[in-house]
Parts: sequence; C-alpha cells; structure tokens
Amino acid sequence: MASDSGDRGTACTLEFAVQMTCESCVDAVRTSLQGVAGVQSVEVQLENQMVLVQTTLPSQEVQALLEGTGRQAVLKGMGSGLLQNLGAAVAILEGPGPVQGVVRFLQLTPERCLIEGTIDGLEPGPHGLHVHQFGDLTGNCSSCGDHFNPDGASHGGPEDSDRHRGDLGNVCADTDGRAVFRIEDKQLKVWDVIGRSLVIDEGEDDLGRGGHPLSKATGNSGERLACGIIARSAGLFQNPKQICSCDGLTIWEERHRPIAGEGRKEPAKSLAHL
Repeated sequence: MASDSGDRGTACTLEFAVQMTCESCVDAVRTSLQGVAGVQSVEVQLENQMVLVQTTLPSQEVQALLEGTGRQAVLKGMGSGLLQNLGAAVAILEGPGPVQGVVRFLQLTPERCLIEGTIDGLEPGPHGLHVHQFGDLTGNCSSCGDHFNPDGASHGGPEDSDRHRGDLGNVCADTDGRAVFRIEDKQLKVWDVIGRSLVIDEGEDDLGRGGHPLSKATGNSGERLACGIIARSAGLFQNPKQICSCDGLTIWEERHRPIAGEGRKEPAKSLAHL
C-alpha cells in the first residue's frame, strides 16, 4: 500500500506558494512538471504566486521538481483530487538522536486516508511507522502510549483487516538515511488521530508474523527513534499567510528556520521536507 514511485494510487491536490515574477517563471514551472509520471494536472497563478498540482507523487518529490527551476516553493495546503477539504494534519518528528521528519495526513475520501512524508537520519532499510494513543511527549517518545488501537485488535500489517488502527507498516530509508513515502490507508481517519502521536521505530515491523513475543503487540520493531504530535493543518486555500505576524519573516525566509527559539532569525540547515 506504500508507494515509493507515486505512479499509482489516489490523486490529491497540492497547493504550493512559488516565487514567480513573470511569464517566463510560469513557463519554467509548467515545464518542470510537464510529462512527469504521477502528475495529472498543473495550474499556475502568477498573480497569486500559486501552483496547484493534482498528483499521486509525494509532495516532497513535487517540491523538488518545482525548486529545480531555481525558485523556492512552500507547500501551503493539501486537499482531495476533487478540491475538497475533508481533513488534514501534520506531525513534525524529532527525537534525542539525528532522526527528524515531517509527515502529513490527508483525508482523500471518507474511506481513504493519505499518509505521506519524509524522514531523515535513519539507518538504511525498513522502519516501523505507527500512530500511538497519546500526544504526550513529556517522556520523549516513551510517553506516547501504545499503538492507537480503539478496536482492541492484535498488531498486524496495513493490509490486514485485524490490526491496530495505527499500524502503518514500514517505510524504507535509502542509503542516505532518507525515507520518502506515500501510504493510503482504509482504516485510519484524520479526525481520529489529531492530538495523538506518530512514532518511527529503529527496526522493521514484522507485521505480526514474526513469531516473536512482541510480534502481536508492536511488530517487534525496536526502540522509538523519533515522534511528534499530530496537529490539524491547512487544507486547500486555508493558509493565506505570507508574513509571520510575530517577527515579520516571510514564508520564504522562514522555510529552513526553527519554528521558535534560538536560530529563528538565522537560516537553519534543511533536513526533512518542510
């Protein structure tokens, strides 16, 4: 159910703010996405510096294509392929080690939820990804509780009917330690996970089939590397922000900077897809 190539699955609409000043910018943006597998349609609005992309690609891949033109691009909102806002959320993953990432949730239809994102700093290979019961980070990831499991089921894989609702299977990190993924799930609903947490684990989830004492509880996927609270995020056309009212930074200036605190005024190194 996870798609690395993004060449199949249910399309969603991505709303980007892109730095454009003239018609040549518009042409460059259109050309960057023209003929790309997984991109179904592109709408470019110069006057609003807006690009709408209907696609089955992960948003990070579309953003990379847009920024390949030499222009900054910021994802401002996501919606269904029919331009509906059925619910969207985001989790920013952090931990005591180098692992960090951004994962977005989008309700594509009443029956299907999209989970897509980028996680950096991982060991190459598969890593279990799960929604946990509590949005409590007071004890780092250890206070997030068990897997989200309102049905009292055993642990399983994302294709299993009998599974924790928070069981999302594995995402695979490449040789650089980056996992870019796009998962569609039929059990998870955005409105059920807002306020809970998302956790990435150190090892592969055996999907309940490993025969280990922990297989039917956690998938025996090892320690929790990084986690984040799942918070509501903007749908399509719901984020008019251009300048932060607290410190005057534009969306372009703040893209690679911390949300708050030390370093807010200075550029920060970009790791995961922000």
